Amino acid sequence: MSEISCEAQQSLVAERRRRFGEDHPETLAAMLDLADCLWAQGRLIAARKLEEEVVEGRRRLFGDQHPDTLKAIGKLAVTLGAQGNLEEARRLQEQVVNGRRALFGDADLETLRAINNLAGTIASQGDFTEARELLASVLATTCREFGEHHPDSLTTMGNLAAILWQEGDRAEAYALQQQVVEMRRGERGEDDEATVAAAAVLEMMERDPGY
Repeated sequence: MSEISCEAQQSLVAERRRRFGEDHPETLAAMLDLADCLWAQGRLIAARKLEEEVVEGRRRLFGDQHPDTLKAIGKLAVTLGAQGNLEEARRLQEQVVNGRRALFGDADLETLRAINNLAGTIASQGDFTEARELLASVLATTCREFGEHHPDSLTTMGNLAAILWQEGDRAEAYALQQQVVEMRRGERGEDDEATVAAAAVLEMMERDPGY
């Protein structure tokens, strides 16, 4: 997002604060969008402050287990993880996963995405075994419920390939990443952003002297 769009979003937040008040759902939604703008610019400290305000506001309005509260908690957890606070990020992500499972079950797409995010944090903490097990479970469910060509299935395949590579299972990781590239090319074409990114990972694997 551009600086102009962030400035426009800041104006929208200010307008909604004047019109509705600090804790109105419309104000909080605009604040979360502004946090996304700031995140895209690398302004994580400012984004985190807004996300924390939204989490507290939605907790007051809806409680801890409301989907909107869980969404805000999930965004805050990603920011904390990016800042290196992995322990707190994991705690919040586990809260999101448990909350979404209770509300929507294990096969809900947003629940699966939350588990995917949790697996990433766990891997960043160095526990590749647990991360792999979580991702394998997510992949099996996503493929069963939405098909192996679904974007979330392909994202999870790529994440699982990365974990396998870090664990030293290079052949399996390469085969899985190759599958991701071929499926993305078939679905979205050679020049699609996700295809290009997946192909770049595959090329990195091929250049790695350990492969």
